Amino acid sequence: MDSSARERTLVSVPGLDLEPVQRPSREEAMEAVRTLIAWAGDDPRREGVIDTPKRVVDAYEEWFEGYRADPSKELSRIFEDVQGYDDIVFLKNIEVESHCEHHMAPFLGKAFVAYMPTNRVVGISKLARVVEIFAKRLQTQETMTQQIADAISDSLKPAGVAVLIDAEHQCMTTRGVHHRDVSTITTQFRGVFKTDATLRQRFLDFVAKS
Repeated sequence: MDSSARERTLVSVPGLDLEPVQRPSREEAMEAVRTLIAWAGDDPRREGVIDTPKRVVDAYEEWFEGYRADPSKELSRIFEDVQGYDDIVFLKNIEVESHCEHHMAPFLGKAFVAYMPTNRVVGISKLARVVEIFAKRLQTQETMTQQIADAISDSLKPAGVAVLIDAEHQCMTTRGVHHRDVSTITTQFRGVFKTDATLRQRFLDFVAKS
């Protein structure tokens, strides 16, 4: 399939009861950027910004590539021979680079992910990739935290899942209230991490030491 055909595919968001919409062509996307440049007060024909629409569309393809990836596929290759391992699997300091769905401004931070395996584990890079997939979409931090926990729970069927994200939102630092160095923390606990306070505290202690 050529690039123009791909760009004419229908776009739908899982979990939303909405009719799919047609994805604009690359040229239509670049024309939208030219419109925004002109609306901001500049001339899109000016030498310094004449190639900006192409650069912006290229950047959007990278920033939002999570829409074209399936987290369940990343978690589908599991290993059932865990040699009796029955304790926490914990990943710390996973880079989070996302954009808020309200202003399309970046929010940047770290994710901490843990699960308590039963009879299956997954390659640790796949957990980081799941975080990346959901981050590379228009998001709220609260929704993304829940989506990561859901994906791991649904695919691995672990005894429990814990997710914590700590991020700074540029929609808060560069506009609006202009408050810098404000960190937003969101958490999701499933299974034994939700019911066992001691286990949950172990996870939070791991995060604190990171």
